[in-house]
Amino acid sequence: MTKETVDQILKFRDDRNWKQFHNPKDLAISISLEAAELLEVFQWSAEDTVCEKKIEKVKEELADVINYCVLMADACDLDMDEIVQAKIKVNNQKYPVDKAYGNKEKYNEL
Repeated sequence: MTKETVDQILKFRDDRNWKQFHNPKDLAISISLEAAELLEVFQWSAEDTVCEKKIEKVKEELADVINYCVLMADACDLDMDEIVQAKIKVNNQKYPVDKAYGNKEKYNEL
């Protein structure tokens, strides 16, 4: 995500004076709620695991999740690139290619 996009998300919030409401607890709840709305797109879809016909709704809900994640990172004074890079490093250690390639098992079962 570009700095410009992050700045636009924060500007939207600041223009409405909403930062006062954006504490980590409420933002975590909002992330969870928006993720549930993303999941709802696939509710009762049986074998339908693709999103071609639902892509607009998926984009909308995924954007909401991402926006709240940006706001959460800001509220906690976290650098998103730094925390994602750190997690990638951890995941690379947990899931080495030679063990995880094509395998859906959790890291402790590889």
